[in-house]
Amino acid sequence: MDKYICIHGHFYQPPRENPWLEEVEAENSAAPFHDWNERITSECYAPNSASRILDSQKKIIDIVNNYSKMSFDFGPTLLSWLARHRPDVYEAVLQADQDSRGRFSGHGSALGQAYNHMIMPLANSRDKRTQIIWGIRDFEHRFQRRPEGMWLPETAVDQESLEIMAGEGIKFTILSPRQALAMRRIGEQEWVDLNGKEIDFRMPYVCPLGGSRTMNVFFYDGPASHDVAFGDLLKDGRKFASRLLADFAGKKEGPQLVHIATDGESYGHHNRFGDMALAYSLNEIEGGNEARLTVYGEFLEKFPPTHEVKIAWNSSWSCVHGVERWRGDCGCQTGRHPGWKQGWRAPLREAMDWLRDELVSHFEGAAAGLLNDPWSAREDYIGLVLDRSEPARQAFLSRHAARDLSKEEHILVLRLLEMQRCAMLMYTSCGWFFDDISGLESVQILKYAARAMQLARETGGLDREGGFVRRLKKAPGNVPEYGDGASIYEHFVKPAVVDLLSFGAHFAVSSPFRDYSEEVSIGCFTARSLAFEQWRDGPKSLTVGRVRLVSGLTLEDKTLRYAVLHSGDDQVMAGVRQDEDGRNYGSMSAEMRKQFQKNKAAAVIGLIDKYLGTHDYSLDHLFRDGRAKVMNQVLQSSLDELEFCFRRIYENRSSVWQAMREMKIPLPESFILAVKAMLTADLRRALNRDKPDLEETERLADEFKKWSLAPGGAELASDAGRRIENLMAGFSLDPHNPDILETIGRLLKLFRDPDSALDLWKSQNILFSVYRDIYAGMEKKADGGDETARRWVEKFGEVAGILGIKV
Repeated sequence: MDKYICIHGHFYQPPRENPWLEEVEAENSAAPFHDWNERITSECYAPNSASRILDSQKKIIDIVNNYSKMSFDFGPTLLSWLARHRPDVYEAVLQADQDSRGRFSGHGSALGQAYNHMIMPLANSRDKRTQIIWGIRDFEHRFQRRPEGMWLPETAVDQESLEIMAGEGIKFTILSPRQALAMRRIGEQEWVDLNGKEIDFRMPYVCPLGGSRTMNVFFYDGPASHDVAFGDLLKDGRKFASRLLADFAGKKEGPQLVHIATDGESYGHHNRFGDMALAYSLNEIEGGNEARLTVYGEFLEKFPPTHEVKIAWNSSWSCVHGVERWRGDCGCQTGRHPGWKQGWRAPLREAMDWLRDELVSHFEGAAAGLLNDPWSAREDYIGLVLDRSEPARQAFLSRHAARDLSKEEHILVLRLLEMQRCAMLMYTSCGWFFDDISGLESVQILKYAARAMQLARETGGLDREGGFVRRLKKAPGNVPEYGDGASIYEHFVKPAVVDLLSFGAHFAVSSPFRDYSEEVSIGCFTARSLAFEQWRDGPKSLTVGRVRLVSGLTLEDKTLRYAVLHSGDDQVMAGVRQDEDGRNYGSMSAEMRKQFQKNKAAAVIGLIDKYLGTHDYSLDHLFRDGRAKVMNQVLQSSLDELEFCFRRIYENRSSVWQAMREMKIPLPESFILAVKAMLTADLRRALNRDKPDLEETERLADEFKKWSLAPGGAELASDAGRRIENLMAGFSLDPHNPDILETIGRLLKLFRDPDSALDLWKSQNILFSVYRDIYAGMEKKADGGDETARRWVEKFGEVAGILGIKV
């Protein structure tokens, strides 16, 4: 067979972490999810790891890992987030690459990616090199092999980047067909000018570079890729497969490769159920006899290039003007805001370039005498980004330190390297891609710039914020209330800047609501209590303590003492001060406790001012997610009171309500809402017990029916889905047990309303895995007269029917 098909997905999200916490905070625009990473994972990355193939009755007949049959690259910063927050999806991606090697002659389906999606032609030589090296090292760490190919962010290409990639052993990359200028058969003299025509995408090409270096290039099928990303190909998997099969050249001799490349988010996020269309298409092609699935590495090994190509340097796939979208007002935008201008892009780029160069000089000067070669150390720093353990740090210093370093010098080196990491993250392409400088992505890269400048101040007093903000003043925004880049920096970025005292304030202010008597993590910091005392008087409390904070990134540390007076609800007053020796802590604690127990709040506040200098810290000083947790906790006490009132009214007037129902007198809507709230609270408690109380759950479900109500609400659906998922996980460990199946079935029947928000995705995955592994054997036992097996098959069929799995 000489016809091959390859589908490539570029899966990527920009780094979204708060640069000081190293955790993604809530992003309201992603609601009802916590943030965009979580939302797109639910809509795309997870579904592609276990995609459904349905029959004509919409029943699941197979669940497949799409990643194992396609070509893909995942952004390193996205994989880092997945590893921490969705390890199931992360492991499925890694497993897919391993599985694909058996399918594609030893060639894995995963490709590398330049580290944080920097537009390579606009980067300086040093950053290009680090981006490529970090991308390779990150890939090796995760996939346990060298990447054969590498994705260039936005397919933005220049000769120097390809030369560096070739020097690092990268064999190929993927470009848009309009990025080719000319081609010729190897050995011929004359180049064929393409004159704006798209190059034949059905074969690989080799691009001559400087010296003896070359880079193999695949140019994807432009029209088909466009129709996947922006057309309707993903509405029908059969149509998708047919389109790819139709793109072979009928009269062309020799091997042909039809291949497309799109953002991976097309398969589920941009197009709902796009993962299923992809799964069906891959299955259709794999099961047919018209073409064979492949990946680029396999095709390149079997069919090396027969033609050379000249590339349009400084070009990309998403800007017809080259790379102007990331440095100028070229007219390219999302189209969501007609009339908006992007005159802010050039000043933002100029401000970042100026800051980068200032930080370069500072880095070289401050690291002199500490590191043998500061830039070699930066290239190797990715090892510490991936592994922050003490052995890894010591091994790093043994390779790069110019001499034995003191603790302070060790911290200085780590701060300088973090400064350089942030100086690269501030160039993430999304900061320029969208329509306004006040957007989420632009503000994010400004935060990385702020963090880099903070680290510069802390490592030698270099303060470049004033010059940076003056340059941002030249960046005009489109939203009048936010003004220019300087105003946006002051409005969104400066309030986000924190230091160790800010971490201490967060720790202190949240202490009335959490048990901080032991070691806890706050973002990338560890907080270890040296003293923790708390006294309560009804809703009021006084908390005093000492805490040692240590950064997991730079090892900087600080010991603080604090006191917090919580007067009830959201009334919190706190003081925090550095306290390395703990000299006055005992007297502070004793005096405050004495006044609190006398119910003298004013005296306590006076003592906070005396020992800590201020009582001005409040809930406003909590980090965003911490503030939400505390406010929900404060609100919960009011909700508990409300539920108590509802229950008392319901129980005391039950005969009246019952009589009204029997007389068919309409009940007040407010009463119905109260009943639903009360029953929902009871049902959630029944579901969340260590062992689910099925009888109580079913009784409450009958109560819902009695009042013509249906159990519902996001919180109840989440509780029910989690309980069913936990039971299903237990079933996977004891898959021959019909009792677990019966319990799962009874719960599913209570919440099988088609309008329910119940998330059964993981439960379906587990059940289908059990079906694939042992169902046939259990059915055979049942047919042979085994009563337990017969009951198991019966209960399995019931659960599978509710979950939409065909048995």
